[in-house]
Amino acid sequence: MTAHPSASTTPPLTQPPDPHPRRPATPAPIGAIDCHVHLFGPASRHPFHPGSRYTSADALPETQIAMQEVLGLAGAVVVSGGGYGPDTRHLEEVLEQYPTRFRGVALLPDDVTRAHVARLDRLGVRGARFVSAGHQGALPRLSKRVAHLVADFGWHVQFYPWREDLLTHERELLDLPVPVVLDHFAAIPAAGGTDQPAFACLLRMLQTGRTWVKLSGPMRCDPGHFPYASVTPLALELARQAPQRLLWGSDWPHVNMNGRQMPNDGDLFDLLTAWVPDVETRRQILVDHPRAVYGF
Repeated sequence: MTAHPSASTTPPLTQPPDPHPRRPATPAPIGAIDCHVHLFGPASRHPFHPGSRYTSADALPETQIAMQEVLGLAGAVVVSGGGYGPDTRHLEEVLEQYPTRFRGVALLPDDVTRAHVARLDRLGVRGARFVSAGHQGALPRLSKRVAHLVADFGWHVQFYPWREDLLTHERELLDLPVPVVLDHFAAIPAAGGTDQPAFACLLRMLQTGRTWVKLSGPMRCDPGHFPYASVTPLALELARQAPQRLLWGSDWPHVNMNGRQMPNDGDLFDLLTAWVPDVETRRQILVDHPRAVYGF
């Protein structure tokens, strides 16, 4: 069993993002969407869950919107992180305040009710997030009951694997009655390259037409520093074999990067040009696919 931080243990304060994002060398197409950001605070109203493996300084919607303006983005998807556990009040507050700028993906409690899901749906939540057991923290594991409940609202399941364990979860995910979105290159260790079984599993899932994967969080697949060179072959192969099943996300504010070099978000955005050289394919990934999945 994975050990979780106790309520008496103060988790580390995660390194903040670079406060000066650079304007990308490659302009974003009109209507581009960031499909993976986290928001935190104000801390006075939203304390961290006692089971969180980290804490963060405030990462507010206003700051995120300012970054969108620098990168040339039209909006973002707020993904509930482990910081608040399965408590959706912070996400609800953000979506109430900024209904045109954000959509949401929620970490839901195991006993979530239909009325709770209906309220989140009205606010702009479009997915329920689960993680595999390899990830520590106050995070929901796959629940067939919850997946069937959110299916009635047209939501998807967003799943964050751990290393190669996509192989373990492949059948379980494909048997769900909803589309599946995989976080951060499906968390596949990039050093294993495109010949590893987990990457073949990812391609199989994408080829069903029921699965999406986010070209996001390269630092989650490569323990090194920007530009995370070992991730590039995976991205190029995904763009070659399954361009119609790709999404992009910044993973701002890049939690759990203590002891590592913090990348600049303009540079991270420019990685997409290297990963997906074709202009029209990039436009689809940034503009069309987010609207298909999140309904902007």
